[in-house]
Amino acid sequence: MSKGPGLFADIGKKAKDLLTKDYNADQKISISTYSGAGVALTSTAVKKGGLSAGDVAAQYKYKNVLFDVKVDTESNILTTFTLTEILPSTKAIASLKVPDYNSGKLEVQYFHDHATFTSAIALNQSPCIDITATIGTPSIAFGAEAGYDTTSGNFTKYTAGISVTKPDSCASIILGDKGDTIRASYVHHLDNLKKSAAVGEITRRFSTNENTFTVGGSYAVDHLTVVKAKLNNHGKLGALLQHEVIPKSLLTISSEVDTKALEKTPRFGLAIALKP
Repeated sequence: MSKGPGLFADIGKKAKDLLTKDYNADQKISISTYSGAGVALTSTAVKKGGLSAGDVAAQYKYKNVLFDVKVDTESNILTTFTLTEILPSTKAIASLKVPDYNSGKLEVQYFHDHATFTSAIALNQSPCIDITATIGTPSIAFGAEAGYDTTSGNFTKYTAGISVTKPDSCASIILGDKGDTIRASYVHHLDNLKKSAAVGEITRRFSTNENTFTVGGSYAVDHLTVVKAKLNNHGKLGALLQHEVIPKSLLTISSEVDTKALEKTPRFGLAIALKP
C-alpha cells in the first residue's frame, strides 16, 4: 500500500482515541489464543449493568486474504472477508451478519501516494452507498464523505475535514452532520515514543447553539503503565489506568464522575485482555 494521506476515517482519529478509547463502564474479559495452523481465537465476555453477553471470534490469514468469523450469545454470526492487493494498491472487504441477510456490505479501498478513495455499498434490495475521498500527503490531508440512499434519493450524510500532522502534534477540523456540527481537535505528544500526550477538542452544534469543550491526556508512568484523564465543560470527569501485567496482556480500570452532580454514583469499568 502507498504512504499517502490515509483514509477519511483517520482525520481526527488520534484525538478521538485519546478521549474515548479504553474508557468504559462495563466489566469485560477477553482471552486470545493462537493455533499452530495460524488461526487466532478470541473469547470475550462482557457484563453491562445486569446483562451479560459474550462472543467467540476466529481469524485466519493466508497470503493476502484475511478471514474473520464472530459468533455471539444471541446466535448472530458475523463474517468478514478481506482481500488486499486484488488490484495494485486496493483492498476489498465483504461482510455479512447472519441471520440478518440485509446486513451484507461490500467495500473497496484504493490507496495512492497523494489520494485515497473508498466506496461501500449495502448488499440488499434498497442499498445505501457511502463514498469517501482524501487528497494530500501524510502531513496535510483534505477529505470528504457522502452517503446516498438509492431508495429515497436523498443524501444520508455529508462530511468534510482537514488534518495537519507534524512529528510531535496533529490538528484536525471536521464539518459533519450535514453541516450542523463542527469539531476541532489538537493533539500534542510529550515524548519521542508518543506514549504521553495532551489533547483538546471543541465541538459546536449550530442547530442548538451548544458547545462542548473537552481536554485530556495520557501519561506513561513507565513502559508498562499508562494513565489517562479527561474533563469536559459539562462536568464529566473520566480517568483510567492501564497496566501490562504480562507481555501483551492488559488490565484496564476506568471510572467516570459527574462533578456537577456528585450525589450520583460514579461509573466504574474493568477490562482484562489476555494474550499469549
